[in-house]
Amino acid sequence: MPWGPEFCNIAETSAQCNPPRSFVVHGLWPQNNDGSYPVFCSNEKGPANPRDNFDITPDIQLLGHEWAKHGTCSAQGPQRFFQMERQAFASIHIPSAFDHVDREMSMRPDDILDLFYQANPQLPRGSLVVSCSEGHFTAIEACFTTGLAPMRCRGLHSCEQSSLKVEPVH
Repeated sequence: MPWGPEFCNIAETSAQCNPPRSFVVHGLWPQNNDGSYPVFCSNEKGPANPRDNFDITPDIQLLGHEWAKHGTCSAQGPQRFFQMERQAFASIHIPSAFDHVDREMSMRPDDILDLFYQANPQLPRGSLVVSCSEGHFTAIEACFTTGLAPMRCRGLHSCEQSSLKVEPVH
């Protein structure tokens, strides 16, 4: 789940990006137990109405890319794949500390993880990873089984920066 203010700064999003909330969805990636993942598994067409997902992924180019690269490897079909993405996103409660970020603040990656685990006692430790880029908090990644039960992440590691800038939501 990318942090909305940083989401629109990543290279693969379009100029029209306008996140509707503090966290958005980048994608749902089928993954092997070693952290690698299959990509571009077929030429199956994506969802008939991709804009139906704008409330959680506010970028049409990213939606198309995520379906082609990862969704085609899910063996679920486009409608079910995006339903699963929505279900996974909805299963993670956003800590209240991220509700109204109106100024830049600094946080340690471990503190971000602690806030998420406190807000999500159903998640096992190790099922979340903090992502960062150039000293900025960019995302929380959550790991799930194929049945969308939370699980410990394998092959993924949290950001090792001592402190991260958390940009305000505009």
